[in-house]
Amino acid sequence: MRISQKTAIAFHNRAVTVTEGSNLKIYQRHAWNLTIEEAIKIQEQLQKEVITVDQLQEPLKYVAGVDMGLEADGTISRAAVAILSFPDLQLQQASIARRPTSFPYIPGFLSFREIPAVLEALEKIKFTPDLILCDGQGIAHPRKFGIACHLGVLVDIPTIGVAKSLLVGKHQDLAETRGSWQPLIYKGEIVGAALRTRSGVKPVYVSSGHRISLTTAIDCVLRCTTKYRLPETTRIADKLASQK
Repeated sequence: MRISQKTAIAFHNRAVTVTEGSNLKIYQRHAWNLTIEEAIKIQEQLQKEVITVDQLQEPLKYVAGVDMGLEADGTISRAAVAILSFPDLQLQQASIARRPTSFPYIPGFLSFREIPAVLEALEKIKFTPDLILCDGQGIAHPRKFGIACHLGVLVDIPTIGVAKSLLVGKHQDLAETRGSWQPLIYKGEIVGAALRTRSGVKPVYVSSGHRISLTTAIDCVLRCTTKYRLPETTRIADKLASQK
């Protein structure tokens, strides 16, 4: 059943505690079976709640990566969550969730396709992460509400968008050395950064998701990245999401 925009808004502020033994809360703000017009309205509404200053729990003890793959010719979404200790980045727990894919692949609406399965995977974890790194955008998004923002608002945990490709904005050329970065500019505003996580390798695109500043997000991504281009959180979650 497809719900109307009015019905979608009626879900606002409904809070449900999940994962017994964990402090994780998922705030069910809306339904997921939506039209594009309804999805845009929800992005515009919830974007007002995004926080781009630091509200992290210090010191960080656990960092998480989330990613999603597809099974059965794309009809089944397979979400993975990997929980790593910080700063030594040792895997502590992983969870997988599968559910029917209910939203098409449309750039700018990734969260509506992926988050329902991600939330089910998060329900299974015992460790509540202090920070979640998402394979996708934060505020570097046409409506400044990418998957990292959406997930961060729903679980009220600091989140970072770490994308492999550019969605919006432009940046100047980066130096080839690890740690080099340039601001990502969209409509005259800094919405993220192109970040070199490995010398001589193409950059990733980092943006604030929720409850974290850009400079802290860049630092955390670098501290979560070892010898590969992607952070260990994302790399491990990606493997879990794509395994058969």
